[in-house]
Amino acid sequence: MRTNKHSLHHRPLAAATVQQFKLEAWHKYALYGMVAALFATGLAWLLARYFLRVAGEYGESIHPLEHWAMQAHGALIIPLSFLAGGLLFQHMRRAHRAQRNRNSGWSMLLTLLWLAMTGYALYYFASETLRPYWSAAHWVIGLVLPMLLWLHIRLGRRLSA
Repeated sequence: MRTNKHSLHHRPLAAATVQQFKLEAWHKYALYGMVAALFATGLAWLLARYFLRVAGEYGESIHPLEHWAMQAHGALIIPLSFLAGGLLFQHMRRAHRAQRNRNSGWSMLLTLLWLAMTGYALYYFASETLRPYWSAAHWVIGLVLPMLLWLHIRLGRRLSA
């Protein structure tokens, strides 16, 4: 059996170029779309939760948007996890080994892990007394994510220029 010195799909790290750190167009736009959709559904939930509640016969009632926004937000986590996992070998590992854009990259990774952990805690662990704290820990960082993503992209492009 003949083995090739180089794979058709992966170049050796020494031959890595700036192009190797860039995402394929479909992956990039799918990630941007998922982050935008998660941001929009999270923001819709925040608005419905804190600004759209109305007084009902028995006190404040939940706005219908609150429930739908939370369901959509939770459903979007699955494809985002898939897309983020796809970054591990193509993007993160190669850029880390080449010492490219590490600070903002690690910040992105830690932010996504924080959001995953606090979202999981909200769904499975948060009691009614602790729910507001877990919620704030989740949405405050969630509001920062698009800005952090923009910064990571900007720094990466500046380093490649």
